[in-house]
Amino acid sequence: MRGFGVHAMMWSSLWDRAGAERAISGAAAYQQDYIEIPLIDIPSTDARYTRSLLEEHRLRATCSLVLPEAAWASIRPDAAIDHLKAALNTAAEMGAEALTGVTFGGTNERTGMPPTQEEYDNLSRAIGAAAKHAKTLGLQFGIEAVNRYENHLINSAEQAVELVERIGMDNIFVHLDTFHMNMEEKGLAAGIVAAGSHLKYMHMSESDRGTPGFGNIAWDELFGALSAIGFHGLLVLESFAALPPAMAGATSTWRAPAPSAHDVLDKGIPFLRNKAEQYGLFKESRKTTR
Repeated sequence: MRGFGVHAMMWSSLWDRAGAERAISGAAAYQQDYIEIPLIDIPSTDARYTRSLLEEHRLRATCSLVLPEAAWASIRPDAAIDHLKAALNTAAEMGAEALTGVTFGGTNERTGMPPTQEEYDNLSRAIGAAAKHAKTLGLQFGIEAVNRYENHLINSAEQAVELVERIGMDNIFVHLDTFHMNMEEKGLAAGIVAAGSHLKYMHMSESDRGTPGFGNIAWDELFGALSAIGFHGLLVLESFAALPPAMAGATSTWRAPAPSAHDVLDKGIPFLRNKAEQYGLFKESRKTTR
């Protein structure tokens, strides 16, 4: 995985046929290398149709998820393994290259206490089994650190690296998100350096989940650090500007973070590409902005 991508929720929160058509054609129109497909409802996902759309638009894909409470790995590792294997099978069938996201738990998972060794042991068992299954399918497997208000288990780059190294498989990578990093890291550069060679995937989100370049994220610090570690992964624009009201509670998005999805795409994509070019990333990228 290398280049630029955009999260499918910029066009649709549902991955039915109509949503897949809007999102894939939209990402292709903005000349992205990848689209990130959320696997919210795995049984209803038409993987074969998705694959045909990706091939038609010459677009590569990754998949992402958050574990539902019934499959939180910290307390239900066997259920987590089953859920992750189902997601990996779907991702492979649609031709995606990786499954990433909060693959270890939920975004409303907090016990009110620090993580226990038993919880981390359960995480290791579940993620290890899922990563082994991913490897048989030729897939990469990501672990995204998220902020303390969403999950109490993996909040920082350092914690994500510890889990990756504990499992010790070569297809597991660290996934960081600038929105979460802005709260949890002692500077964006510090988080990038801590992740080091394990870092393969970045969610490029503004401080308010709006348009990149129009908030408080220290983008020059971030891109400078990515350049310094020789980052060769995937940069994915993620914003919650297009979320429907029904999903507000899951993401605490009580007000629109940008005027529209088009505002995020039309301003955010050129901003990120220009920063990447400025810092010498992806010089050979085959695509340009619209």
